[in-house]
Amino acid sequence: MTFTVLIPARLASTRLPNKPLADLAGVPMVVRVAQQALRSGAQSVAVAGDSPGIVTACQAYGITAVLTRADHPSGSDRLAEACDLLALPDDAIVVNVQGDEPLIDPQLITDVAHLLARRPQAAMSTAAHAIDDVADFHNPNVVKVVLDAQHMALYFSRAPIAFPRDTPDQLPSPAPLRHIGIYAYRVSFLRLFPKLAQAPLERVESLEQLRALWHGHRIAVHITQHAPGPGVDTAEDLERVRRLLAI
Repeated sequence: MTFTVLIPARLASTRLPNKPLADLAGVPMVVRVAQQALRSGAQSVAVAGDSPGIVTACQAYGITAVLTRADHPSGSDRLAEACDLLALPDDAIVVNVQGDEPLIDPQLITDVAHLLARRPQAAMSTAAHAIDDVADFHNPNVVKVVLDAQHMALYFSRAPIAFPRDTPDQLPSPAPLRHIGIYAYRVSFLRLFPKLAQAPLERVESLEQLRALWHGHRIAVHITQHAPGPGVDTAEDLERVRRLLAI
């Protein structure tokens, strides 16, 4: 099977301005993300940027990049425009890799893409791993997901789910699952998704993937044994990744 990796990247970031162009051992961060994605076996990798500076930086390293509108309300809208700019067919599979994940595991990209290819009933696929820390289970910044018997998502939440009623201070068994923010889409659904009405649950939880479930679309979930490498949201995150790359 073949798939394309799209990496949305925008310069406007409240906590870390110009984040896609942040220097990581001499290379812009978004370029490092694309270089990791190229190791996944993708047929093609492209950055969808909101600034000519992002496009220029990528092209300097031989990375394909397209310039998208700066006023997109979400990464999904940006990806939908990128699909049109790249003339991707409706039956193609696209993996959305965030532009602030320079340590993304290429195998995880491959696994999520292949899962969607094997699940024709799903519009999307994503990933999760077991939570082994009670504090993470109760942390609203750690998004949880619960699955059905076919590893299809039933619900995503910032709350601790499934909640152990009789032992609330312990982790339930089987272990709860932490959602990893990587998605594969069929291009036809990616073009549809921004047109769907925002779901009430999406607004409450501030989780865009709940829009798909609300409207009856299914999300297949790949379970990985490994937590993802740290992403970059803040200046402190950036320094941590720089130290890891220097090892």
